[in-house]
Amino acid sequence: MQTNFGKVAVLMGGKSAEREISLLSGQAVLQALLNQNIDAEGIDTKDDFINDLAKFDRVFIALHGRGGEDGSIQGLLELMEIPYTGSGILGSALALDKYRTKQVWHELGLPTPASNIVNINSNFSQLVEQLGLPLMIKPILEGSSVGMTKVNHLNELEAAVVGATKFNCPVLAESYISGLEYTAAILNNQVLPMIRLETPRDFYDFTAKYSDDTETKYICPCGLPTAQEQKLQGIMLKAFLAAGASNWGRVDFICDKSGQPWLLEVNTVPGMTNHSLVPMAAKQAGINFDELVLNILSLTI
Repeated sequence: MQTNFGKVAVLMGGKSAEREISLLSGQAVLQALLNQNIDAEGIDTKDDFINDLAKFDRVFIALHGRGGEDGSIQGLLELMEIPYTGSGILGSALALDKYRTKQVWHELGLPTPASNIVNINSNFSQLVEQLGLPLMIKPILEGSSVGMTKVNHLNELEAAVVGATKFNCPVLAESYISGLEYTAAILNNQVLPMIRLETPRDFYDFTAKYSDDTETKYICPCGLPTAQEQKLQGIMLKAFLAAGASNWGRVDFICDKSGQPWLLEVNTVPGMTNHSLVPMAAKQAGINFDELVLNILSLTI
């Protein structure tokens, strides 16, 4: 593992809908670096920050969503020849786009729920005929379940689509898969112990992720037989690499009642808060938070 990192910038905050979570992630990452005597400094990219980057030797990207996971900051850093954490330009841009990621998976024969792009002028009755009910409505460029709605009835569709369009990006309608939700954290092409997510809410939404300390449950080890978990880990790594992602990240999926996995999305800059899943999986693998942050930093490209 690299240890001579020079001066490290931790980029956080930004202007996306996930700003507040990014600030939490960034502060946690910054503290972990400082704990290990790394010369690190936090930078909120909401402000004018580009000129400040020249003094840094390396960047830890803790930005979630647009402006952090979409290839834009990655392109800037490559132009400035500053090594950075996470996926490159292509992997970042592709993985943030849920619909195009699903198209790649579909072409490779990887299982992902049927979906379609919709807007307020779509034929909702025809959409329900194609995809069935329930449906998940999602802004394709947002994470942390921002703007997502589970639609159980045709008459709920329009309001859900209108709500998702407020995030100024295309909207995805996706067949709802009933089953158990899992996440696979990936570090340096290794899939960490998987986590099963349980919530009494309709789905694992923003509240379940960040606010519900009592009813959201994280089961790690996930409880699957070893052989089944290893098989799923192989599928998740293939899905991660197919999206052009690299170094570290997370793949979310659902297993239906038959045990069939259905791929949902890739996160190339997952959360690093006290509610976050990658640190939880790393802990199960014997890697504490500070070590995890140093591992990710050592993979800078």
